[in-house]
Amino acid sequence: MLAETICSAASAAGLGIAAVTAYRKRFLAATRIAAYSLVPVGLVLTGVVEWVTDIAFKPSVWLGFGLLGVAWLLFITTRAVERRTGGTRKERKAAARAAREGAVEPAASAPSLGAGAPAAQQRERPEKQAAASGSGEDFSDIEAILKKHGI
Repeated sequence: MLAETICSAASAAGLGIAAVTAYRKRFLAATRIAAYSLVPVGLVLTGVVEWVTDIAFKPSVWLGFGLLGVAWLLFITTRAVERRTGGTRKERKAAARAAREGAVEPAASAPSLGAGAPAAQQRERPEKQAAASGSGEDFSDIEAILKKHGI
């Protein structure tokens, strides 16, 4: 009953402020204030205030909210740890296995040619590779553009 009285007083005060605002010819603001001031009375009449007061004064309800908070905290913590470590143990092992199988030298511009290929062959210049392939295409215009840009 106390909550209903407080809500009614707040609504009456809000409507009074809305009347003063309307008297000052600020009708849009007065309408907005009146709308906000009618909300507490509407909540009382629908029974929401009684429901909230029943929840607020029961320790078992607060215990339930506390347990929900702990569960949420545990869930968020495990998600953060999982993202930082890279997933489950099986996922990490699979990623490590895939990294070993498809390993490429970090500074290599092309995939490794295999264990028997010398390093000099792997780092051959593109012009030499094009000439060695015997395609017969003239790349002089491309070379000119690259030289113009300092590449």
